[in-house]
Amino acid sequence: MPLLPSPPTEREGVVAWVAEHLSHLTCDEPAAYGTSSFRGGQSAADAALAALDLTGYARRRSVVAPERSRGASRLSPYLRHGLLQLPEVWDAAGDAPPKDRQRFRDELQWQEYARHLYARVGRDLREPLRADPPVPAPGAPAVGPELRGDPWPGRMACMAATTGELHEQGWLVNQTRMWLASQWAARAGADWREGRDAMYRHLIDGSPYANGLGWQWSAGTATGKVYGFSRWQVEKRAPQLCRSCALRDACPVQDWPEVQPGARREGPPGLAGGPTDAGPRRPEVTGEPEAVWLTAESLGDADPALAAHPDVPAVFVLDEPLLARLRLSGKRLVFLAETLAELGAEVRLGDPVAELAGRRLATTWTFPPGWRRRADRLDVVALHPWPWLRRPGSGSVRSFSAWVRSAPGRDR
Repeated sequence: MPLLPSPPTEREGVVAWVAEHLSHLTCDEPAAYGTSSFRGGQSAADAALAALDLTGYARRRSVVAPERSRGASRLSPYLRHGLLQLPEVWDAAGDAPPKDRQRFRDELQWQEYARHLYARVGRDLREPLRADPPVPAPGAPAVGPELRGDPWPGRMACMAATTGELHEQGWLVNQTRMWLASQWAARAGADWREGRDAMYRHLIDGSPYANGLGWQWSAGTATGKVYGFSRWQVEKRAPQLCRSCALRDACPVQDWPEVQPGARREGPPGLAGGPTDAGPRRPEVTGEPEAVWLTAESLGDADPALAAHPDVPAVFVLDEPLLARLRLSGKRLVFLAETLAELGAEVRLGDPVAELAGRRLATTWTFPPGWRRRADRLDVVALHPWPWLRRPGSGSVRSFSAWVRSAPGRDR
């Protein structure tokens, strides 16, 4: 069985570890993200939460440049991998100014909505939910060959800066994520699913649910309303990009894109309402576990299974067949390896079912459908509840607003 050596704790050693063991699975050369980006591990997550200051968040969360003026919390990579959980971050915002607290908690609820939606519809989230992809408005000019060949044209300063940050830092503020999605799907008319995957490969907080839903929202396939990226947003959020752009006097996004939503769809079963598997409300223990199975959604010290079984070795399986399909950036795997190094977990490479077969496992229930398929084939003797911010109900998940009205909630 392919048991890997433990990742080292220093960054240079981690990069070398990823290059030796995982470079055959990446889309680029393994390296560390830029100096202003993120480190993996619980200590980095705890430090980021301790430094959280939401003063001015509502006003500054969409600032793109200068970078020092941004108000985004930068907690998303740690939320993505369960180093921080939504309930504890929600509570940490309690002393923020009311307007900032409300806006920040709305963003946390959006993350929870994406998880509820994924738990309800599963892989159907990979296809348009409520409308076909956007189409040119009647009489709109045809897309030029320069956009068909490059949906994110490097001659546009806003695209060059944003894609450069994506590839070098592995993280973007929400505003520029919407720019990239709209430019790809609405301006260039390219397949939004390919753009979604291109972004996902590099985002250090990339997930099938939040990243996938964000692209559907921008392309209009989730709402029936296309997000219209234009020069106005750039001049408002990062005016220096327009001033430095070689195309500032011939801006290809000067006006709103001439597109309209595609035809309406009925949507996958369960979108308007139905049962959602939310996992157990309390631990279900039928035996003594030999190992704690950790997953990519829950790699923090407070993982419920890990906390309940502190004397049992933890194991994480790098899903080789999945990684071979995804071809993530090596930088994302460096962040993951840093996290695993701090955990001191046993690290394996292969198919999780094969690697964990024959062991009695404790694990934390989680919402991705792939986890559930694997758990059904393993000997899970201690199943622990997922720490939901809002436990899923049976109401509509057709939109964020419909979900907010129907799901059991928390005080804002």
